Amino acid sequence: MAEREGAVVVKGHEEGMKMAVSLLEEFGLPLGLLPLADVVEVGFARGTGYMWINQRKKVEHHFKMVSKHVSYDVDITGYVKPKCIKKLKGVKAKELMLWPPVNEITVDDPSTGKIHFKSLAGVTKTFPVEAFAAGQ
Repeated sequence: MAEREGAVVVKGHEEGMKMAVSLLEEFGLPLGLLPLADVVEVGFARGTGYMWINQRKKVEHHFKMVSKHVSYDVDITGYVKPKCIKKLKGVKAKELMLWPPVNEITVDDPSTGKIHFKSLAGVTKTFPVEAFAAGQ
């Protein structure tokens, strides 16, 4: 796959979490955005911005501050650039009875303290960035 060319790949939960957190930090995204469990592999191709995360099982997380349930599949992929993840796959946010996929995450630049989640259906939800800080 061309998007993975020249990628740095780490295996195992501890190393995978370190890499995932360092990518979030480097690209100005909230550190609690990816509450992962039992990570198998994390990869990032700097040339294309393509990143992938494989974990042993699906994870559901409740972000208390914004009362949102989010599901993280065993395979999560997307293209990371400053303050943004595009073409995101493997992440869904519960809306009423449905679980629409989240396709894009963007943090305002310059910062307004807001983060935006966009679905393929064109629906955008905006929340305070601090709701997705580490430990939330």
